[in-house]
Order: sequence, then C-alpha cells, then structure tokens
Amino acid sequence: MDLLRLALTPLEKKTFRLHIAYSSIEGIILGVLALNEFVFIKSLQGSSYQLGILFQFSVIVYLLLIVANEFLRRIRNKKKLLLITGIITRAPLFLLILFPKTPEMYTDGMIYHISFLAIFLVFYLSTPVVYPLITLFLKSNYAHHHFGRLYGMATALNKLILILTTFVYGLLLDRNHYSFTYVFPVIAVLGIISIHLLSRMEYQAIIADTPRQTFRRSIRESVNKMIRILQTNKPFWSFELAFMIYGFGYMISIALIILFYEDALNLNYSSVAFYRNGYTILSILLLPFFGRMLGVMDPRKFGAFTFAALFLALLFVILTQYIPASFEMWDIRIYYMLIFFMLLFGIFDAMMALLWYIGSAYFCSREETADYQAVHLALTGIRGIFAPLVGVLFYEWIGFTGAFVIAMISLLAGIWVVMRSYRREGIGGR
Repeated sequence: MDLLRLALTPLEKKTFRLHIAYSSIEGIILGVLALNEFVFIKSLQGSSYQLGILFQFSVIVYLLLIVANEFLRRIRNKKKLLLITGIITRAPLFLLILFPKTPEMYTDGMIYHISFLAIFLVFYLSTPVVYPLITLFLKSNYAHHHFGRLYGMATALNKLILILTTFVYGLLLDRNHYSFTYVFPVIAVLGIISIHLLSRMEYQAIIADTPRQTFRRSIRESVNKMIRILQTNKPFWSFELAFMIYGFGYMISIALIILFYEDALNLNYSSVAFYRNGYTILSILLLPFFGRMLGVMDPRKFGAFTFAALFLALLFVILTQYIPASFEMWDIRIYYMLIFFMLLFGIFDAMMALLWYIGSAYFCSREETADYQAVHLALTGIRGIFAPLVGVLFYEWIGFTGAFVIAMISLLAGIWVVMRSYRREGIGGR
C-alpha cells in the first residue's frame, strides 16, 4: 500500500484516520443525495419548478462564501463552529420521518414539497463553513508532499462508497418509494458524526497582531478584490466568462435530465442509479489520465474539450427520444443511446472535476490561488440563482428537445470564448 511507504508523523496518522472515517461517512451521505432530486420528482410528486429550486439551493450557497471566508477568518474556535454547524444543518433531516408513506398525500401536498425544500436549504447551508474548514484542517496537519496522495486515497474511498450506497439505495427505493423517510433520519445521525470526526482534527488558530477592519469594510474589500482580478487578468476573465456561459447550459441540462428520466422514460430508481454509477465509475478511472493532460495543456483548451464532451452527451439524450431502443436486465431499463450518454458524461465529469477545482490556479501565482478560487466559486453561485429555473421554463415552453438544444448552444458559445482567448491571449497571472 502507498500508505505504508509514506513516513507519516503521528499527527498525520491521526489526521488520516479521522479523514478516512469522515470521507467514508460522507460517501454514504452523498450516495443517498445522488438520488435526491429523482426522489423529489418520483416519490414526492414535486413540480418541475420546485425541482429547479432544489437544484438552486445546492449551488447558490457558494455566494455565501464571500461573507463566510471573512467570518471564518475571525472565528477562533473553529472546532466549536463546526459542531454547531453540523447539528443545525443535519438535525432537520430527522423531520423526514414524519412525511407520509402513501402517494395520495403528495398529490396536493404542497406543504410537504415546501418542507422538503426548506430542510435541504438548511442542509446545504453547511457548505460555506464545512468545505473551507476541511481544507484548512488538512493543510495544517498534512505535510505538503503528502497532501495530494493522502487526499487522493480518502477521495477514492469516498467515491467507492458513494457508488455502492447509490446502488443499494436505488434498490431500496424500488421496493418502497417512501423508504427515504427512514433513510434520512439515519443520514442525519451519520452527518453529525462525520462533522464531529472532522472537529477532532488538531488545529491551532493563528492569532494575528494586525488591526482588524470592520466586517462590512472587509466584505467590501473582498468584493473589490474579486472585481480587480477580473479586470486586470484578461485570460482569467475569458476563462470565467466561458465558465459562466457553459455553467448556464450545464445547470439547465442537469435539471432537465432528471425530468427526462421520469417524464419521458419513466425510469425506476435502480435504472437511474445504474446511469449515475456508470458515469461515476468511468470518471474515477479517467481522472489520472486527464490529470496528466491538464498538466501539459492550457486550461482553456482543456475546457473546450470538457464542454464538447457534455455537448455530445446531451446530443445522445435527445436521440433517446427518437431512437428509444432498449433492453431490460435485473429490473434496469438500459437504453442504447443512454449508454453513449453515460460514457460521454463520464468523460465530462472526470475533466470537469479537475477544471472546476484547480483550473483557476493556472492563471495566478501560488499565493493568489485562494483569491482566484473565491472568484470562481462566487460566479458559480451567481449563475445558480437563475439557470435551473430558466431550464425548467424552457422545458415548459418548448419541450425537452428545444430546451436541450438551448443548453447545447450555450456550450458551443463557451467553447468559442475559451478558444478565442487561447488563440489571442497569453496565459497571464503566473
């Protein structure tokens, strides 16, 4: 094992044990959440616009990072903050045990739809606190030359557990469409435990002697810094503009795919789990290859290939309507066109996992990485305000094909922007 060949300090060993335990539990949680939107449409009979709102909640929380980063910098007892955040955001999942177990109750069950949305808005509000503190704790405890390998091991285990959980949860939901009412209270307990494990990592706050600004002024300066970065680094501005345009198409299409599974194909849970796990497995296998590719390729050119993979994946979703040939195996409905979608989406998912997390770092010095990623995440939150609902609106107006075509046009526009920048501008910032 790679771990046995690493000369880890006692602190690194303790941190890694907690990191592995945390990642394992989070894999279970994410495996359940992988089917959450489909549960909302199929079991709770939520509307398409409500589904768009559910997608929005998972993304717009990134806007809070603008405020959260300054807030986290000022908080000295970060472990206590983590525990409080874990309890407040995970505990409401217990309420799902009170939801009805019969379809009739959801036909006009607006109260349950609104309650479901509210519960998961609270759940996603942990993102601006938990994600930055995970990175902070791990970077504080892992040596720089061990960080990538140890993080990679924990992430690989997380993905494997996610895949297994999604498969098992899909089977469970096919047996009982309302088993989510029993599963989520368990997830609430596991979520609080995982945050508790994270809070047990060693961390010593660094107390700076520099005078503090007012909170409002700090936020204003943070926003001004983001604007200056976009104004002064033209290649990065082009990269982020392309990401905004691509992201509009992506967020439209993700909501549409869930609706397509239910309204056009009437898939069961096991089938949806099959397609999700299929592209996730392929993504994991391809990550090392694309990691090496990004290491030698301009991120804008890499982005063009990434957007193109999603473009082709959506093309095969459209073709599924007109070439609906399929076969059934182990209660899983497998469409031939969706096999090509699954393969192409796996390629896209692997490439985007790299581009989204580290693409911005190619346009700046090491010291500026956090500032550039903050810009990237804030813009992600901005497009999340409107894109999912716009996608549903297009679907209601012009149907699946028209809405998917609009998403594909957005992807082509993103490709044009990055390739134009790649040909005309230097890399800038490094």
